[in-house]
Amino acid sequence: MLTALGKFLKKLRVDRNEVLKDMSARLGVTASFLSAVENGKKRMPSEWNSKLCTAYGLDADSRKLLTAAIAETESSIDLDLTDLNPANRELAVFFARRFSVLDNEQVKAIQKILRKDEKNRGEG
Repeated sequence: MLTALGKFLKKLRVDRNEVLKDMSARLGVTASFLSAVENGKKRMPSEWNSKLCTAYGLDADSRKLLTAAIAETESSIDLDLTDLNPANRELAVFFARRFSVLDNEQVKAIQKILRKDEKNRGEG
């Protein structure tokens, strides 16, 4: 069964007249690995987000759809704190501990801050 991410990737391929093998070549993986990601059997490598945006020239709306598909598909994330300064590391850990108890208003406020930062940096 295709995940939300799998549906996005398949639609992207169909819209560009590509098959699984074409996209897997662009991403530098085997077609079987890409298929496993689409079907939720493997996690999408984090670098695929930027690779997909660049390789397919995704516009802002498509980037939002990709981000939403990734969020819907992922059940967990890995966060490497190794190179963070102490304040950022503390924030990441604090956020992870409090994440499950944030109410909708708090979530929307945090999203607004992060989206504003993306726009300021030209990412969104």
